[in-house]
Amino acid sequence: MIRKHYEIVKNDIAGKADLCIVSKHRTTDEIMEYYHEGQRIFGENRAAELKEKAEVLPEDIEWHFIGHLQKNKVRQVVPHVSCIQSLDSLELAALIEKEAARENRIIRAFAEFHLAVDDTNKTGLSKENAVSFIRECAGYAHIDLCGIMCMGPHTEDEAKIHSVFAEGEELFRMLQKEFGSDKIRTLSMGMSDDYRIALEHSSNMVRIGTYLFEDDQ
Repeated sequence: MIRKHYEIVKNDIAGKADLCIVSKHRTTDEIMEYYHEGQRIFGENRAAELKEKAEVLPEDIEWHFIGHLQKNKVRQVVPHVSCIQSLDSLELAALIEKEAARENRIIRAFAEFHLAVDDTNKTGLSKENAVSFIRECAGYAHIDLCGIMCMGPHTEDEAKIHSVFAEGEELFRMLQKEFGSDKIRTLSMGMSDDYRIALEHSSNMVRIGTYLFEDDQ
């Protein structure tokens, strides 16, 4: 049975953003509940779990890898994903290109930026390197670097969350101006606790898990 929060999220994002349901640690039956409602984009952050689910669930699911991708897991992930949202180094890009070429696939990717500077345990690129990084990745024939991903700060201070997402929006617009809005298309910001704030800052993809799977209250 679909939880009521799904309808709340769908109403919140209608006409604004795509929904990536974070399905890590969720069963195939739980995923299929949302699949039957028409949901096709699901996000995983562990290579082995993504592979296991992708091999048994419907082929038209668009799997997004949303966690830190270790270089030794690239070969495991590339055959199954439609998008890697956490591209954070040129070394990783080179490996994705190699494996995508091997599979004869083009993989969409988002450059991940670390904007919440108070969260020292987060991964991601510095915004100062944004233009040069995307320009370098443009040389790869099997990577479509078509957006950016940002994590909100781990805080309940909404002013700080607004500040980080405003910075993400500014970066997104700058990159669109530099490379074209037909190239840089997606701004992936916002999770269960802060997606409404992200929507105020032009996020057009939200990554929501906990809020959609917790019991109704």
